[in-house]
Amino acid sequence: MKLIAYIDGSCFGNPGEAGFGIVLQNVNGKTIASLGRYIGQGTNNIAEYYGLLGAIELAAPFKATLIHVYSDSELLVKQMQGEYRIKCPHLVKLHGQILDALKKANLSLNIQHISRTKNKIADGLARKAILMKSDVKI
Repeated sequence: MKLIAYIDGSCFGNPGEAGFGIVLQNVNGKTIASLGRYIGQGTNNIAEYYGLLGAIELAAPFKATLIHVYSDSELLVKQMQGEYRIKCPHLVKLHGQILDALKKANLSLNIQHISRTKNKIADGLARKAILMKSDVKI
């Protein structure tokens, strides 16, 4: 089974108040889960990484074998694809947590960069979570 996730991290100030948004869909494009989560103080890159980790955790109960993730963060995508080195220790740690979560969920990752205009729903969830300082859903 394959799932599709649109993820986005957001930050009001950088660093500043941060959160992420996830829209999880089946292969037919039907939204099966969504989440916006406030994570407190952080950078935009941290929020992007937490968005990917959150997507894996949100997908795990569906017992999928592949998750195709769309993100508008070129840095996250290129780092996860191994094209860019991960230099910041806190991102190295989050990268390790993502790999562990994928292994635990028995999930393969395919990640692709998209434009911000194609990621508006995930962005809206992230921003709403920051404003409300709590979890939100569609």
